[in-house]
Amino acid sequence: MTAGTWTSEAQRTGQYADVNGVHLYFETHGHGRPLVLLHGGLGSGEMMDPILPALTADHQVILPDLQGHGRTADIDRPIDIRLMADDIAALIRHLGLEPVDLVGYSLGGGVAFHTAVKHPDLVRKLVVHRPMFAVTPFTPTCSSSRPRWAPPPPSS
Repeated sequence: MTAGTWTSEAQRTGQYADVNGVHLYFETHGHGRPLVLLHGGLGSGEMMDPILPALTADHQVILPDLQGHGRTADIDRPIDIRLMADDIAALIRHLGLEPVDLVGYSLGGGVAFHTAVKHPDLVRKLVVHRPMFAVTPFTPTCSSSRPRWAPPPPSS
């Protein structure tokens, strides 16, 4: 697989669920115990294609595109992992899958973590890899994006 196939040009077969005011795109792959797999920032569920065969051997993998990513449009609210966690919880309930195994990478790891903390009844197992909990401002550009991603750091 090449990075070029992680684009909207690739043929996908998914569905949309209207949850929390978001028209959330998701795909379902495989059969077995439900596993929700969350992609990293600036990506989409397609970035998880290389690991899908291993996961779908024993799981029904739900692969959503988070708010403002992939085939899920942005809406008039901040891109905030705590809000996206509520979207994922609503998707799990909408699909009647609870409890699920929840796996997230980077941005998806932060969303997965907050989903498990805020909605522990929906999560059987949690795996996070390189989770993003907040943007650390390294440059003025990153610093100006902070209000969209996370609350400001505490003042001294």
